[in-house]
Amino acid sequence: MIGGKAVKAQKVEALHVKFGAMTGAILSDYRGLNVQQMADLRGRLRAAEVNLHVVKNTLARRAAVDTAFADLMDYFVGPTSVALTEGDVVAMAKAIADYAKIEPKLEIRAGLVEGQVLTPAQVTALAELPPREVLLARALASLQSPIAGLVGVLQGVQRQFLYVLQAIKTAKETQP
Repeated sequence: MIGGKAVKAQKVEALHVKFGAMTGAILSDYRGLNVQQMADLRGRLRAAEVNLHVVKNTLARRAAVDTAFADLMDYFVGPTSVALTEGDVVAMAKAIADYAKIEPKLEIRAGLVEGQVLTPAQVTALAELPPREVLLARALASLQSPIAGLVGVLQGVQRQFLYVLQAIKTAKETQP
């Protein structure tokens, strides 16, 4: 039995490290999904650089202590799967929400993004955001737009000044 406790302690420590390293997580109830469906879900999540773990609730609660997951302890009931990412949380939310649309047996319980607990509705709203690259491009375009306008105005002032100088030069050349 001592060996069993050591194995559980290692699992708790491994989960604790994963919980501490992630940028986002989604807890879901996978009750009713068969092995094939779970493998399909894992494959879709892997494409989004997300790891899916089926966890024992007691071990997950122990691992959550002193991490951002401490706020999610109440959600570790029943069959629980935890999707973890160190990357793009929007891509993770999209992958899970899309799969939940295909397979309604997958029930999103809660999410965690940068220490903030999300409801299932908030996870779905997060999934509807454009990808990170698109958001960054939009932000850059909005920053670039005023600068481009300023450059245009400054070029217009220079152009007008040159037109005035050209008109003065032309006027002086035509006068005797």
